[in-house]
Order: sequence, then structure tokens, then C-alpha cells
Amino acid sequence: MAAIDWVLLIAYLVMTLVLGLWLARRNRGEDDYFVAGRRLSGWLAGASMAATTFSIDTPLYVAGLVGSRGLAGNWEWWSFGLAHVAMAVVFAPLWRRSGVLTDAAFTELRYGGAAAAWLRGIKAFLLALPVNCIGIGYAFLALRKVVEALGIVSGQPAALGITDTVWLLAVVALLVISYTVAGGLWAVVVTDLIQLLLALVGALVVAVAALRAAGGMDALLSQLQDLGRPELLSLVPWSWQDGGIRWLEGAGISVPMFTAYLAVQWWSFRRSDGGGEFIQRMLATRDEQQARLAGWVFLVVNYLIRSWLWVVVALAAVVLLPEQADSELSYPALAVQLLPPVALGLVVVSLVAAFMSTVSTSVNWGASYLTHDLYQRFLRPRAGSRELLLIGQLTTVLLLLLGVITALVSDSIGSVFRLVIAIGSGPGVVLVLRWFWWRVNAAAELAAMLCGFGVGLLTSVIPLVRIDDYGIRLTVITGVSAVVWLTALLLAPPESDEVLERFVRQVRPPGPGWARLRQRVGVTPLETLPALLRRFLLANGVLFGGLLGTGAFLLHQHLAGWSGLALLVLCVLLLRRSNQQNAATSP
Repeated sequence: MAAIDWVLLIAYLVMTLVLGLWLARRNRGEDDYFVAGRRLSGWLAGASMAATTFSIDTPLYVAGLVGSRGLAGNWEWWSFGLAHVAMAVVFAPLWRRSGVLTDAAFTELRYGGAAAAWLRGIKAFLLALPVNCIGIGYAFLALRKVVEALGIVSGQPAALGITDTVWLLAVVALLVISYTVAGGLWAVVVTDLIQLLLALVGALVVAVAALRAAGGMDALLSQLQDLGRPELLSLVPWSWQDGGIRWLEGAGISVPMFTAYLAVQWWSFRRSDGGGEFIQRMLATRDEQQARLAGWVFLVVNYLIRSWLWVVVALAAVVLLPEQADSELSYPALAVQLLPPVALGLVVVSLVAAFMSTVSTSVNWGASYLTHDLYQRFLRPRAGSRELLLIGQLTTVLLLLLGVITALVSDSIGSVFRLVIAIGSGPGVVLVLRWFWWRVNAAAELAAMLCGFGVGLLTSVIPLVRIDDYGIRLTVITGVSAVVWLTALLLAPPESDEVLERFVRQVRPPGPGWARLRQRVGVTPLETLPALLRRFLLANGVLFGGLLGTGAFLLHQHLAGWSGLALLVLCVLLLRRSNQQNAATSP
């Protein structure tokens, strides 16, 4: 990196720190620190969601997927679009009506008694520490790879016998923790907006440079076709040959794996009804309409905009860097090789911005569990706002330190991603059912969460029981968890009518599963279950029609592109009509 690139990076870091410290004045208590006083607009909350997932690790992860499996490999994360559509269309208004501070606290709104308290405490612990620290370490691992690929550090011992990589991670961690500790969620979401814009611009710069180096899109596609790897340019892991379907072995996606992506992964994962950081943003919005808008903003940015910027770079890297041993490093390697000073500095700033967004979100979100759901709930129920604010700041620091340690013992971004999915699979279907069926109890959710975590860990890291096929592994985790949580549900008594009636009054859940209780309490649902299902299907048509249509046009597959565009337009029109009908009939 040239001197001007360092100037750009340092200027950005200083600006972020100053902005975060300035926003600290908004924090008057726990509500401000963790849910921004519930005053966020849908646009800002949605941009923050997108920035959180637009981490420094994601372009590396996508580059690794495309380099090893081709375009179809992206279904590993595209499949989560189904869950994110459900979040935007179905669950966003429900979460906002709940009025809780965290999704762990929601358990004591939905359930009652000692089982609910145990569930809240265990859930808060697992999400705040092992799950969250793996996620933070995942981001730090990507930062480590990027700074070494860019030549910013050498990975060799420096002062006090500690490598320069560790020193750099420590400096960046200190900056992140400074503005996050001081500013809370306000600092996180406002800096997220800036970081998202920088990340998008940086991704665009690398994509344009990569296309130019490859001779343009036509030349790139021609060179990729000459490699004899049909999976590289296939949006799905199969092709039509001799009147039948031929599975693309080079895609590295077995039939069970692809089936699990679309039919199991998205609803079995712990984020099936939103996911912690996203739930935090929806809870922080002004009202239900803004919560729903936040979900849609995230869908557009996360899937329809950023996907193809990274894919272009990943495809170009296959041609321009054929000898690259670690395909995850092709993204920063191309940036170093192709970009002049200033442009390179901008891209480095964009990657660091993406990293800071993810880490600041993760530590603030994790601290909300440790503070609200463990410290206040079980240790100091009468703690004042200043005490809780201090505890939140201290636990933020603790989580960041644990995340850095995790990064130093990890090597592969893709493998960490799949471990996170595995240990979080199993409880997803219970998390969905609890909104629509009164009979789901705390014992069922607790059993699903613990069983999914345990079986996921065993089948991922223990050689004796490890299942290498990712799709079969997910199916086993989900199946075993289902047997366990169904048994727990049937053996444990249902929640008391008092608890269930309180939930119905607060949330007004839809569906026949609550009809008896709604009638007893005297409330009507704000949406009907058939209407929600219809909008869910139409919204998926919008998302995947746009996603695959854009990709098809990019790959010069014009028939598929026009088909995707037609599906998008049709579903938008039908979805708009459905929303108007719902508004006209809502009580």
C-alpha cells in the first residue's frame, strides 16, 4: 500500500471513532444502548442489517465458493433468502409488537415458570458466548487473511515476540471497541450506514477492475467456458443433457446437500424467525411498518445488489489467478494486483469498514444478552440504568477479546461458516411454530436448542461421528432434534392460560392455533395465516426472480434473464394487491 492509501485508512478510522463518541450522548440507559430508544427508521435499520452481513469475510467466502464450486455453490447462503423473506413479511411486525429487548427475553413473554427462566438463561449464554464469539472470530479471521494478502503485515514476530498480525488485530479491535462501548446501538447503526456505502463502492471498484483485466464480460465468459468446468457458469448444480438432468460433479454439491439447502437449512437454523442481530434492529424501529421496511431493505441490498459484485470478481479470479492455492484470498489478491494507489486505499477502507460493522454489531448484540438476560434477570434484578449501562460496556469488551482469540486458532472461513450453521440447526422449526401454535412450550424449545447444538458440534468436529456430507449432516441434526423436541413437547405440560393470554394480548398472533385464546381474550389477528402465506410465496418470487434474473443477464443467458424479470414484475404486482387488500380488511 502507498502512503496515500494509509492516509485514507487512518482518516476513516479516526472519523468513525469521533462519530461513535459523539453519538454516545444519546445513551441514557439500557433501552438507548441496546435498541436505540426504539426510534430507528426502517431504512436505517435495514441498512444496518445489510452492513452487518456485508463483512470483510463475505467477499472472501463467496470467492472461495465460486472458485471451488462455481456459481451454484452460492446456494449455501442464497437459500437463507427464504428465511429472510419470512422475516420481512411475516415476523417483523410480530417481533415489533412483542416490545421485548432481546429474543432471549421473548421466551418469558411466550412461556412461563422455571422452564422459561432456564430457557432464557441458557439461550442468552449460548448465543452471547460460544455462537457469537465464533462469529466474531470468523470476521477477525477474514481480516487476518486480508491484511496478510495485502502485504500490510508479514505474520512474523514483531514487538515482544508477538506477530505483527496480532498487533494489527489488536489496534483495530481497540478502535471498534472504543466507539461501540461509548455509543451503543446508535453508534453501531449510524456508522453501519457509512460502512455499507463504502463497502458497496469498494466492491464495485474491484469488480470493474477485474472485468477490465479479463477483457470485458464477453471475454471473461469465453475464457471460463474454455476451462471445461461447466459448474462455473451454472446458476444451479445440474445441466440438461440428452433430454435429462445431469448433476454437475464439479460443483461439489451432492443431491442431499442441495436438497438440504432448499428444504431444510433455512427453516431448521436458529435464525428461522429473524435471528438475534436482525431481531435487535426490528425491535429498535419506530413501529411495525418500519420493522417490515427494514426487512425489505436488507433483502434488496444483501441479495440483489451485493451478490453479483462479488461473483464477478470471483469469476475473474478463476481466469486471472489460476495458480491461487487459497481461492478465498483471490479477492484481496486481485485488488493488490489491479488497483492503483487511492483506488486500493478505498477498497482497503471498504473492507475494514465491512469488518468493523459486523464486529460492532456482534459485540453490542452479545452484550445485550449478558447484561439484560443474565446479569439483570438472574443476578441484579433491581440494578439501575447507570449500572446496567456499565455492565453492557464491560461485557462488550469481554466479547471482543474472546472473538480475537477464536480468530487466532481458525484457518478456513468456509469451514467456520458451516460450523456456525451446524451448531445452530435444529431449533428453527420450533422458533417458527411458537408464533402459530399455543401448544409449543418452553421444554420443546430448550430441548431443540440443546440437542441441535450438541449434535451439530459432534457431527462437525468429532472424527468418530463426523458426517462429511454437509447436506446429510444438516438432515441428521434436524431429524434427531425433531425427535427430541417433540418428545419434550408431549411430556411437558402446556403453558398456563394466564401466560398464553398475556402473549395473545401483546402480540395478536395469527392462525388457527390461537383461535380459542383469541376468542377468550377478545382480540382479532392483524393478519390472517392464508394472507401471510400468500405474501411469503409472492415475496420469494420477487427475491429469487430478481436474483436469478440479474445473474442470468450477467451471464448472457437472456431467456432465463427475461423469465426472472417477468417473475419479479408479476410477483411485485400481486404482492402490492395483496397488501392493499390486507390494509382494507385489517381491524
